[in-house]
Order: sequence, then C-alpha cells, then structure tokens
Amino acid sequence: MLAIFIQTLPFFLLIGLGYGAGRTKFFSEEATAYLTKFVFYFALSAMLFKFSANLSISEIFDWRFVMAYFWGTAFVYGIVTLVALMRRLPAEEAAFEAQCGVIGNVGFLGVPMLTLLMGPEAIGPVMLVLAVDLIFFGSLIVIIITGSRDGRMSLGILRSVGIGLLKNPMIVSIVLGLTWSALSIPIPTVMNDFLSLLGGAATPGALFAIGASLATKSAERPIVAGWLSVNKLVLHPAFVAFSALILFPVEPYAAAVMIATASLPVAGNVYILAQHYGVAPQRVSASILISTAVAVVTVSLVIGWANGLY
Repeated sequence: MLAIFIQTLPFFLLIGLGYGAGRTKFFSEEATAYLTKFVFYFALSAMLFKFSANLSISEIFDWRFVMAYFWGTAFVYGIVTLVALMRRLPAEEAAFEAQCGVIGNVGFLGVPMLTLLMGPEAIGPVMLVLAVDLIFFGSLIVIIITGSRDGRMSLGILRSVGIGLLKNPMIVSIVLGLTWSALSIPIPTVMNDFLSLLGGAATPGALFAIGASLATKSAERPIVAGWLSVNKLVLHPAFVAFSALILFPVEPYAAAVMIATASLPVAGNVYILAQHYGVAPQRVSASILISTAVAVVTVSLVIGWANGLY
C-alpha cells in the first residue's frame, strides 16, 4: 500500500500545486478557466484519440463489463437518491447529490493516472467507464432536471441530450479514434508526434487545473458533502467491486481497473452542471473539495487492494 501511495502522491502534489497557485491568486479564475478549456478540448482529446486509434472496439467493448459497472453505480445512485428524498429534497437536488455519489473525475484524473499506475492496457476499461458515465448517467441528470422543470418528458429533452453528447470532445475523440482504428489507417509519423506532444500536456495540465479550480471552492455544509464523499470514495468502489466480482464476473485485470476508476473523487463537471442549472452549486463544490482531499489516501488504498486481484 505504501508503494502505491508513493506512486499516486506526485499526481496529488500537482493538484496541490495548482491549488496553491489559485489560492494565492497567482493563477486567476480566468486563467484556470482557459487552462481547463485547453486541456478539455485539445490536450485530453489528443490523448484519448491516440489511445483509441490504437485499439479496436472488439478489444475494449465487453457487455459484462458494462453491466457490472452500470449496476454497481446504479445501486449507489439509488441509495444517495433515496436518502435525499427522505430528507424531503426536490428531485433536482436529489439528482445532483446522486451525481456527486457516483461520477468521478475520470477524464482529468483517471485517464492519465491509471494508465501510468496500472499500465497502458488500462485505457480500454477506463474509456468504457467514461462512456457509461457520460452516456447513461450524464444524460440522466439532464433528463431529470429538464423533465422536473417542464413537468413532462418530451422528444426535445432527448434531442438536447443527444446534442450534448455530440458536443462532448471526450466522446468525439474516442469515437473518431475507434473509427480510425476500424478503418486500419496507419497514423502518419508527423501526426503521431503531434498527438504525443499535445497529449503529453494533458496530465500536468489537467491535474494543475483541478487544483486551481478547487481554490475557488468552499466546504459549506460539510456534513452533507462528507456523506456524498463517503459514497463516492467508499460505497461506489465497494458496490462496483461486488458487481464486477460476484454479480457479473469480469476478467480480473479489467475488474481491478474498473474498481480503481470508481474510487476517484467527485468530477468537476458536476459543479459546472450545478452552476448551469442553478441547483446546489455550493453543496457540489464542497463535495468536490472534500472528496479530492480525502482521495489522497483512499485512492491509494483502493488501487493497492485492486492490484491484488490480478
């Protein structure tokens, strides 16, 4: 476990560096926003395209894997939603608390960190987890919010969800990469070097951006945020492990990557959505801050345990 902690520490130190830059105002909110945009639309997209262009759908797609992660995640989503409704929260707030309980920082933290810690073969399972998060649970939050405000379901909601997925650069880069791979087109040397150079900026840029964005967040309502963090850091990987090892047995290495991915702290894009819809942004902000701070320890413990599965 100590060896894993030492391996994960540089990633969290980069987050800490970004946090320090943000807290001291050396890195302004505007600078953080532009760095995040650069990583999201360019560096991370280049990394994901290059990874997926060297894979095939048959290599990474596994229905059993998808079912294991989906149901493990759905269990926790249901628990958090039920607790929120028992506290008499509106459906919109319950939906955002559920998102905090299951949606981890897979794109900015999981992709760079797990491919380095668990080997490049981890990219396939990590991308599957990312796809399930974006396509199923990312769509679900939009459907719940829009449906509860309109008082009904409509084709317009589904159209908005579809357009949102098509505009997501992570989905687009993965699909384009897999299409490139399916067509068996070799990547030209110049293009490969370009993607390597640009994609190389994803890891430090993403981690620094996470830290700098955390500097503007506050730990208001820490009890609720703590409860949501426990769900994300403990219950989510635990239920995913149960689902992947018992309900829908998955190949050990893939199961280990899935469980490690489920242990990641709350994703920053949940806060962006909360701000956009004006639903509990402070609560989401606090959940991201607390879960990221505690994840320095919990992620190492989960990865160390998961590595023993294969």
